[in-house]
Formats: sequence, structure tokens, C-alpha cells
Amino acid sequence: MKSILNNLVLGLSLALVLPAWADTHHPSHADAANHAAMLTEGVVKKVDKAQGKLTLKHGPLENLDMPGMTMVFRVQDVSWLDQIKPGDNIRFLADRVNGVFTVTALEVVKP
Repeated sequence: MKSILNNLVLGLSLALVLPAWADTHHPSHADAANHAAMLTEGVVKKVDKAQGKLTLKHGPLENLDMPGMTMVFRVQDVSWLDQIKPGDNIRFLADRVNGVFTVTALEVVKP
């Protein structure tokens, strides 16, 4: 009897929790349209190819709840650093990767 009751409680708990858990939304689950909307405008201030870093003056980063400022980011793909130079206008997505602010998507804005 106790085993049946335990199974019933477990089944009901899962039935209540799993739909809410499956419906949660994380930035890493964003679709392509959302991805474009999440891009932030910025201006390249410095490119450090040796360190794989980029200094950007950027607008608010909504996904990180961060106001606009100038700061240093790592880049997910160091080959991006060959495509940009100080003064370039870009659109980018940043996130925390292993606790480090990292540019995870980048596109140069054509003048």
C-alpha cells in the first residue's frame, strides 16, 4: 500500500512540475528571429588578437541586465578579430561563458 501511495504522489508531482519546467525560456534557446532582436549595437574601441579580446563601447545588454558602458569581452571565435578594427560599428550578442563575458555572435554594420 505504501509503495502504491509513493508512486501516486511521485506521478502527480511530475504531472504538475514537468509542463512548467518544459515551458521555461532561456536565452540559449532563442530562435533566429529572437537572436537578431537580442543583438546590441556597439563601437569597437580596441582589438587584442593575442589575448582574444575586444574592447567595446556598447548599449544595454538586456540578456545580462547590464547598462551601456565600455568594457572588455572575450570572443567566442578569434577569427572575428581579423574582420574588425577600432572605430567599426557592430551588432553583437554577449553572454557569460564559464563566468567570463564573451561575445558569442558578431556582425559588422556596413556604413
